[in-house]
Amino acid sequence: MGLTVQRANCVSLLLLVAVCVQGDFVEPPQPITSLRSLAESQTRLPCRFRVQEGEKVVQVTWYKELPDGGKDQIVTAHFTDGHTEFGRYSGRVRFESGRPTEDSTLLILSTEESDEGSYTCHISTFPSGNFERRITLTVWILPISSLDPVLMLEGQPFSVAASCRAVGRPPPRLSWDTDLPGQSQNRTGTGGSVSSYFSLHPLRSMNGKKLDCLVWHPSLEQPRRISNRLVVRYPPAAIISAGTGDWFVGLEKAELDCSSGGYPTPQNLTWRWRGGALPDGVSVVGGKLVFGRTLRLNDSGVYECAAENSVGVGKTEYMMTVTEKSQRKSMSPIDNQLLIIIGASAGALVLVLVIVVLLVNRHHRHKNKKLEMELSEKTEEINSLSRQASFRRLNSVSTDPRVQPEDYALLRVDSRMKNSQMSLERPTYKGSQSTLGGRWGPPGGVEVDELGRPVVWHDSREGLRGADLEREKEESKRRVESYLKSSNMSLDSGLPSSLVPVKAQQDDGGRPREPDQCHPREGDSLQAEDWAATQLVVEGHEDDEDSSSYQITEALNNHFYYSNGILRPRPHSNAILLPPRQQII
Repeated sequence: MGLTVQRANCVSLLLLVAVCVQGDFVEPPQPITSLRSLAESQTRLPCRFRVQEGEKVVQVTWYKELPDGGKDQIVTAHFTDGHTEFGRYSGRVRFESGRPTEDSTLLILSTEESDEGSYTCHISTFPSGNFERRITLTVWILPISSLDPVLMLEGQPFSVAASCRAVGRPPPRLSWDTDLPGQSQNRTGTGGSVSSYFSLHPLRSMNGKKLDCLVWHPSLEQPRRISNRLVVRYPPAAIISAGTGDWFVGLEKAELDCSSGGYPTPQNLTWRWRGGALPDGVSVVGGKLVFGRTLRLNDSGVYECAAENSVGVGKTEYMMTVTEKSQRKSMSPIDNQLLIIIGASAGALVLVLVIVVLLVNRHHRHKNKKLEMELSEKTEEINSLSRQASFRRLNSVSTDPRVQPEDYALLRVDSRMKNSQMSLERPTYKGSQSTLGGRWGPPGGVEVDELGRPVVWHDSREGLRGADLEREKEESKRRVESYLKSSNMSLDSGLPSSLVPVKAQQDDGGRPREPDQCHPREGDSLQAEDWAATQLVVEGHEDDEDSSSYQITEALNNHFYYSNGILRPRPHSNAILLPPRQQII
């Protein structure tokens, strides 16, 4: 067990020593480092050693490894004797710092292609011993490039238009930037040289077009461009132009102009008349043939212009016919009239178009305004019809069997609520009779409600006292409020309170009246406590005060009847029938 622990301690100590030795080199941190440099530039080979406490760098030596495995000593620096350079490196290298034993970085002032290889930085210390760092150097050579254009001739066969060459380390790559139709061919030579050739069929339309060579190399951030323009030579093409075609006797300042293309530009222009010399008074100014006098009848004939450049000659002819009178004067009145007619027609057409546009615009505005008025009238009519239809539906009697019981349920609930409110507002009792006024009514005659209907006053035959009346009033009000809170139906059905179904009261003798078609039968779903405290009762025709109550009861009997707890309208020939739940638009 103890032997195992000792071995582990030894291994740990060796690892610690190795780590400490590895960490002594500040630069470069790795034992083997690769660097890249360019030819004809300065190269820096880093080597900086950090001594431990009690150590001292005695000597620093740089070596270069030879292809046969040997070493070529470059420079040596001693802590007391200074530094010494050897062989072909003398004057080409130096230490970056003035204290080589502290910072041993080496500088190659002008790097050459032969400097590529492996370098070793050897550090001798006391008392720890020797330490080394190895650096592999790669030398790149920036490409040297050139482009050789070729003068092309129109009509010649498919041939090379330009050639591009480059030399570098590593070998560069060449390409062409052009819109010309052609083919490129690349070749690789020795020593890192490459060539590229661009070939095409030359045409005069290709003259002056871009034909650039691009040089690609790892040492360049972007390709190097060699600008070039294709040169295509072609013979001139002479063209004669005249300022007028009306040649007549007496015309002044007459002239003919000869223009020519071609590349290179023609420098020689020659004029001939009828194959010989020019007539008297006619001279050549640049490319123009100028008549310094008025035209004569004998100036008629064929004039020839010849343009010549280094490629060839271009010729053209012009036939001049001189007349005694100008043809343009005889035709000028007709031409003027034609111009006047055309101008007047164009003006009239423009005026008509403007008028048409204005009329169409006015028509559309008038039409839009009319449509808006009609829409407003229709909207008002629809609203009016909707209101009238609503009133008719509420006030009419429907015999449509499709009417749902829910509609009458709403009417029945509304009638109960209104009767309940009326009973709360009129708590005076007289007995078993219901009258329209009387000594319990308001002074001055019959009182009416907000809809113009006679107010029905009730009395109790039981003669309840005032305290009992107040309790009954409060109890009725609580029932009404409780119903209002729990009901999810509209309490305003629009029916008059006079058309609300009533429940038969008992007469003075305690005998219940016989139910008719307007009153609920036994077994109906409605309970007596849901109805209002005040009920309408038909007493007879004893006096004029009971006539209104009698008419109300008669109206209910004539137009409505009760069936299964639901107030239903009686069939009537003049009734207005509206389908239930139909939306009026």
